[in-house]
Amino acid sequence: MNTARLDTIINSYLGKTFPACTICVDHRGIVVYEGAWGWIDPDARTMPVTSETLFDLASVTKLFTATTFLSLVGEGKVRIDDPLVSVVPQFGAVAPRPIEGGQDPHSKQRLPTPPDLEGLTVDPARVTFRHLLTHTSGLPPWRDVYNAAGDAPLPPDQPMTPEARAWRWRRGLAAINTYPFVAPPDGVVRYSDIGLMLLGEAIARLDGGDLEAAIRRRVLNRLGGDIGHHALFNPIRDGGRARAQIAPTEDDPTWRKRRAWGEVHDENCCGLGGVTGHAGLFGTARAVAALGSQWLRDPSAFGIPPEIAQEATTLQVESDGTRRGLGFALRAATDSMAGEKMSMRAYGHSGFTGTTLWIDPDAQVVIALLTNSVYYGRHSAAYDSTHDFRRAVHDAVMEGL
Repeated sequence: MNTARLDTIINSYLGKTFPACTICVDHRGIVVYEGAWGWIDPDARTMPVTSETLFDLASVTKLFTATTFLSLVGEGKVRIDDPLVSVVPQFGAVAPRPIEGGQDPHSKQRLPTPPDLEGLTVDPARVTFRHLLTHTSGLPPWRDVYNAAGDAPLPPDQPMTPEARAWRWRRGLAAINTYPFVAPPDGVVRYSDIGLMLLGEAIARLDGGDLEAAIRRRVLNRLGGDIGHHALFNPIRDGGRARAQIAPTEDDPTWRKRRAWGEVHDENCCGLGGVTGHAGLFGTARAVAALGSQWLRDPSAFGIPPEIAQEATTLQVESDGTRRGLGFALRAATDSMAGEKMSMRAYGHSGFTGTTLWIDPDAQVVIALLTNSVYYGRHSAAYDSTHDFRRAVHDAVMEGL
C-alpha cells in the first residue's frame, strides 16, 4: 500500500485537529497497514502514541452493541420488530408521552416544540427494536441523563463498586423512561443516543443482566486470537491499564473538573458508570478493524444469520440524505464521512471523540481511524476540521490501495 499521501494528510492535521492518531487498514482479510502519530501528552511531547494506544471509541461503541443485539436475534431470543416494552416493560409505564423539542447536546439548552407537533403524544409501546437500530424511534437525540444519575463520579483511578454503578444506572433509566419524545416513530431518521442506551438495557436483560459481559462474550471474544482484549470499558478502573496507554480527550472544567483521561468522554455514559449501549468502549485501531473485518468476511461468527447481516448492512431507511442499516450508517451520496472513493455499498460509524470505522464490501477494505480530536475542545475550530480530515484519509487509503 502506498502511504505517502496518507502520511502527508495526517501530519498536516497533527497538532491542530488532534494530538494523537492511529489507523489500521485491512484489505481482503489482511492487515496491510498500521500507523501511529502524536503524543499522549502533546504539551510535553512525552508518551508517544503506538498501535497499542487505546482511544475512546465514543459512538463506534454502538456497532459493538448492535452486533451483540443481532446475535441475540440470531439465537431466537428476540426479534427485530418486537416492541421494546416486551423486554423493558418499564419503558411503557408512562403512557402516552408528550412530544417536546428535546435538548441540544452541545449547549444543553431545552429546545422548542415544533409547531406541527404541538399537543401530540406517543404511546411508547409503539417503539420497536428496529426503530432503535435505525434511529427512527422519535426518542430525543440527547438528554442530560447524567444529572439524573447523581453527582460526577470520582476520577477513574478511584474505585466504583458494582452497587454504586447499578444505582447510577437505575436512576438514569428511571429518567429515560419518562422523557417526552421529539417525534412519533414515523420512519424519519433522528439520531438518538437515548435509543441505544435502551438497546443496551434490553441486551442486558436478554443475556443475564450484564451488558459488558454480553458484548465481551458475543463480540469481542469472537474476533480471533487475543484481539478482543484490546477493547474494553473503564480501562483504568476495571481494566488496570495505565494512563500512558490511553489517549486523553476533552478538558471538563464544569462537571468533572478534570480532563477526561482513561474515563469515557461522553457525560451520560460516564455518569451512568461507564458502560452503556451508546458509548464507553476504548480500543485500539486493530481491534476496531477486526470488528469490521469480521462483518465483511463472516458475521455468522457472531451468530448472526446471513439474512439479518444483509439487513444490517443495506438500506433500511433514508431521510434528508441520511441512510441507515441496522446499527450501521451507510455511505451518503454527497459529503459522506466515508469520502468519495468508497462504493455506495460502504457502511460504518463515527464517534464524537474523532473515531471512525468504515467498511467497503466492493473493495474488500476496512479502515479504522482513531483520533482524540475533542482534545482541543468540542467547540473549537480544530474540532470543526474533523469531518474534512476523515474524508481525506479515507480517500487517501483507497487511492493508496
